Amino acid sequence: MRHILSLLFISFIFANDQIPGTDQKRPILLKGGTLHTVSGDILEGYDLLFANGKIITIDEQIQPSPETDVYDIYGMHVVPGYIAGYTRIGLTEIGLVKQTNDHSEIGEINPNVRANVSYNPDSDLIPVTRSNGILIVNSAPASGRISGQSSVMMLDGWTWEDATLKHPSALNLNWPNMRFNFRKDAKKKEKDQRDEYNKAVREIDRLVRDVQAYHQRRTVRERKAEQKQQSDLRLESMIPFIIHKEPIHVRANDIRQIEAVVKWANKHDFNIVIVGARDAWRNPELLVKHNIPVILLSVQTTPWRRYEPIHTPYKVPAMLHEAGVRFCISTDPGYPFDGHVRTLPNEAMRAAAWGLPKSEAIRAITLSAAEILGIDERVGSLEPGKDATFFIADAHPLIQTTNPMKAYIQGREVDLTDRQKNLWEKYKEKYRRLGRLNQ
Repeated sequence: MRHILSLLFISFIFANDQIPGTDQKRPILLKGGTLHTVSGDILEGYDLLFANGKIITIDEQIQPSPETDVYDIYGMHVVPGYIAGYTRIGLTEIGLVKQTNDHSEIGEINPNVRANVSYNPDSDLIPVTRSNGILIVNSAPASGRISGQSSVMMLDGWTWEDATLKHPSALNLNWPNMRFNFRKDAKKKEKDQRDEYNKAVREIDRLVRDVQAYHQRRTVRERKAEQKQQSDLRLESMIPFIIHKEPIHVRANDIRQIEAVVKWANKHDFNIVIVGARDAWRNPELLVKHNIPVILLSVQTTPWRRYEPIHTPYKVPAMLHEAGVRFCISTDPGYPFDGHVRTLPNEAMRAAAWGLPKSEAIRAITLSAAEILGIDERVGSLEPGKDATFFIADAHPLIQTTNPMKAYIQGREVDLTDRQKNLWEKYKEKYRRLGRLNQ
């Protein structure tokens, strides 16, 4: 009872009090803004009309109907909502407080775990993330060898059902460690480390064979109109990914891991995405050859190896782009506090400062992320027919001082206030009253 009360108390303390946006009732025309379409050119002085949550028309001098609300946005920028390709938003609140984390299950094999049913739409991390232009996230479970199924979530809604844009987005697999310790004082000898790795891979392959056999038996029974076999939730949940080739997101950073994952995926003809990919720059030709996309985590980090230049991670996006690798940029949820997903635009800015064309940097957190997550028909760019999911900013995107002024998710205007903004206003008023605001 005490544990339940503590959970309720924590949920109350760390829940935001914002009210989700209401469905769009009237068409809205944005006149004269700079439209960053991402899929095409930057259109200066263009109009954008959206209704019923969808973009209707993009053109010059659109004539509104009498029931249309018209907003002049001259000098403002319209940008597709940023998309974080790999996060734990909604599944965690404070990394070091166990009771606020719901991203990990007991055991190594949990393919039936669904991220969206654990998603907390009242998380206090959502407003601060949303206020920086990030309107869509891919929330993924974390623990074990197979941690479960991730879900693409919109950062608005009363319930997890309201917030779910796509489920499942992928099955999440953490590839076994291949950074073997060769030092004399290592706890395990090199042979033992390699044996442990090979055993882990054999277990993954055995699970794949079990899913294939389970599906075959079930298909034969159904064809013969026999009584259905007893369901195995774990095997059943893997059929879309093993049999029907839905995406599998494989967490791998070391180049040996990446090469091993590609070989494993080719052996089984799987549809994979490499997540993490810190060493992807070492063999980008392999990824291009097999058309394997990458969700690159944390541009703003330090190198893995002591002999690598300090700026190496900053240049990885530019190197992948030059090599022709399909990739998007996301933040790394491996930190104790996952709220730093709000810094996603900063990751793209850093990549742009170190050689990635600015148009590609914006694409890496919008349309490229949407393509890799399989939601590009709905979001990721400004195009007629797509969801009206975008924000209006006072400056060009990917500038440190860019401030989103309004944001819409499927045409619903969402609240862009957050705890940090409220504290800013509070203490600004304090020092205004003390007469020290301009000192």
